[in-house]
Amino acid sequence: MQSFICRTTLYLSTFVILNACVCAGNPAGSAGAESAGIEFLIGDYRTDEGGSWNPESSPLKRPFGVDFDSSGTMFIVELEGGRVFKQSPSGELKQISGDGSSAYTGDGGPASSATFNGMHNCAVTPNGDLYISDSWNHCIRKIDGRTGVISTIAGTGRKGFSGDGGPATQAEFDYLMCITLNPDNDAIHVTDLTNRRIRTVNLRTGLVQTIAGNGKKGVPNDKAKAIESPLIDPRAAAADSKGNVYILERGGHALRVVRPDGTIHTVAGTGEKGFRDGQGAHAQLNSPKHLCVDSHDNVYIADDENAAIRLYEPTSGQVKTILGRGHGDARIQLSHPHGVCWENNSLIVVDTSHNRIMRIRP
Repeated sequence: MQSFICRTTLYLSTFVILNACVCAGNPAGSAGAESAGIEFLIGDYRTDEGGSWNPESSPLKRPFGVDFDSSGTMFIVELEGGRVFKQSPSGELKQISGDGSSAYTGDGGPASSATFNGMHNCAVTPNGDLYISDSWNHCIRKIDGRTGVISTIAGTGRKGFSGDGGPATQAEFDYLMCITLNPDNDAIHVTDLTNRRIRTVNLRTGLVQTIAGNGKKGVPNDKAKAIESPLIDPRAAAADSKGNVYILERGGHALRVVRPDGTIHTVAGTGEKGFRDGQGAHAQLNSPKHLCVDSHDNVYIADDENAAIRLYEPTSGQVKTILGRGHGDARIQLSHPHGVCWENNSLIVVDTSHNRIMRIRP
């Protein structure tokens, strides 16, 4: 067990920087968290950023996704590290599942004895049930928040494509990537990468269905039916409060959306890799990998190869860079950011290759 939290706040109006590292048991708000800026939940500024953080000494190994329960506990999954952690609001970090191996074991027993193979991200319900995209096992696992027992709730462990309209436990997926809960927490949007589809698992009925993608590779035409359209390589999907489902394509270098009427539209990215802010149709992304939606339906994007966090504003259609490449806190240099998560009116960023996690307070 490790207990560590470091918070750094940048006072933008006065250019005064306050750094405070506090261990578990100290007041979580003692770093001046009310001010806009960066707060490190795990890690700190690296040495070449003017700090002392060494990514190799991190308790995490390639963290990929995070989410929070209603108490503010953060859950973390690692891709290569193969472990699941939780961190309390006071900073106590505890490993709860996975042993670092690449396997598929443990269903029906305590999560502490389970193994995984390439976890991409996680989603937590308000009652603490933890869902994990066990990507290379082609399934979704669930750790029960009350009992701690792990089970598979979607996928068979075999890659393929089958099961639409039937039980998710009998359906087949092929490199099941990111998963996100809808705003009502009663359905999971699933990015089925190699099948080039976005699918939904209804947590009330246990049934699965496709909402976008026909399995073919290509750029979808605007206003076409989403389920009849091709996709290039969907990596993440997330719904807003209005019923729009956003889809992020890494190789497509684009952000698309499925409207409530079932049509698909490209809202950001030209399809060519690059880095350019501005109106969505002219903006450029470079291998974006993950996204989340905030309480005002804005979309945040982990733009992997650009080493930046981008913001898409649906009301204006603009794409902006909010962290990385000199934006936000100019000292911070990201390396393959993957997980982004909106929690308690702030954005959580997983700086994967630097083995650190930070909070941005708008």
